[in-house]
Order: sequence, then structure tokens, then C-alpha cells
Amino acid sequence: MTSDLPPAAPPPIAAQLWSLHEEASRDLLGVLERVAELGYPAVETISLYGHRPAAVRARLDALDLTLCSAHAPFPAGEAATAILDEYEEVGADTLVWSLEPEEFSSADAIMRGAERINEAADNAAARGMRIAYHNHFAEFRTRFAGLTGHEVLTGYDLLLGALDPAVVLELDTYWAHTGGADPAAVAASLGARLESVHLKDGPAQGMDDHMVPFGEGVVDVEAAARANPRVRWNIVEMDRSHHDMYELLGRCHDYLVGRGLARGRR
Repeated sequence: MTSDLPPAAPPPIAAQLWSLHEEASRDLLGVLERVAELGYPAVETISLYGHRPAAVRARLDALDLTLCSAHAPFPAGEAATAILDEYEEVGADTLVWSLEPEEFSSADAIMRGAERINEAADNAAARGMRIAYHNHFAEFRTRFAGLTGHEVLTGYDLLLGALDPAVVLELDTYWAHTGGADPAAVAASLGARLESVHLKDGPAQGMDDHMVPFGEGVVDVEAAARANPRVRWNIVEMDRSHHDMYELLGRCHDYLVGRGLARGRR
């Protein structure tokens, strides 16, 4: 029996601006224009680099770029109000951040980190905003015995169990692979809580890796991109590379859009 329903449309593509961090620190507004010219309909910021939020918002609007989310420290503690003020003005509805690797050194440290994230989620909700958690590889490399003593849980498992359900997830598929996990399996297991994925390719050895065009590294990017139909954004991030970054972002855009794994503006 076949379904008469059309296949689900792939999620839109976005560029994480850390890929262009050095140039953005000098000319963020110019970087936004060049990213739009590559065909990306959206960006995820890493910083405003001293620009007024209203100026960044105006540039995004002029270029018809969506701000899919913004990487910003968890709005908890004394800095919470300033963080929320800045990103509320720029129009971000989802703020994304991570715990540090040392915060996965013990179960207690993970619980303390979760408390900070949950505080941030409460503060963000009061502004109509959300918090998302972005992983690196420590979440998957650390292992803990489960309650029965016969199961093994990753640091990521423990963290997700302690987070408020209002905290959504941004899975960095590359760092999950580097941590020893199967990115596609992890993505599929997260269901509707998985809002976005970071897609990149390379040797998957450590934080100093240089990224390569999709299909030239060890990560099965296509499987990761197809794993969870609930994902709202496929985000390209190239932390560093020996390739020209604009050329690399363009090739990654064409790879995902050309294979029907994401929607661009072209």
C-alpha cells in the first residue's frame, strides 16, 4: 500500500557564521551579504561583533535573510538580562550554547550544568524565547554506569535526562561522530526535540580538525541529514578549513540542496 501524501519537504539550509568568524569580526554586514549571494536563506550568528542589534536586524531584513537562531551564552546569573536584551532586539527566538568539556567530568558536574541551562530556559521563556543545547564531543566520549549497573550512559544521556523539556536541541553531527556516536542514530532518537543539526565533514579527530567538502571526510553527512524528518534547520558550519571558506560554503550548499537534503533560496 502506498501513501498519497507528498514527501516531506526538506528543511531550509542556514550558514553558521563561525565559519567566517575572522572576516565577520571585521565586517559582519559585508559577510551577511556574501552569504546571501551564495544562496543561503538563513544564518545562525555567533556574535554581533560590536554592532548594534538594530543594525544587524536591518541588514538581515534588507538581504531577506532569516535569523534561524543565535549562539549566545546561556542567559543565567548576572549576565542574563544583558544577553536577553541584545538578542531580543536583534530578533532571535532561539539562543544556543554548550557546556564546557570539563563539565562532563562527573555526573554531579553535569547536573550543575543542567541547572544553569534550565535557569536560562526560564529566563528566556519570560521573553518569548527558547534555549537550545549544542553538543561537542565530550558529551559522547564520557561514559557512566546506569542505575542498574548493567547499562552505560553517555554524558549526553545524563544531560538530556536532567534538562527541562522546554530546552530544544541542536545536534552537531560532526562532533557526535568524533565522540564515537553514530550521528544519524542520535538524530533519529531525539524526535521532535531536535530543532536543528550542524553538518560538516572532515577527519573527526579533535577540536583542531580542518573541515573538507561534504563527501570527502569520514562523516556520512547524507545519512545525518536524512535521519530525523522533524528537523527544522540544516545548518552548515565549517570550523576551519584549508579551503577558501566562501567556496567551501557554496559547495556545501549545492551538495545539500542538489541532493534534496535542504532548501535554499535559489
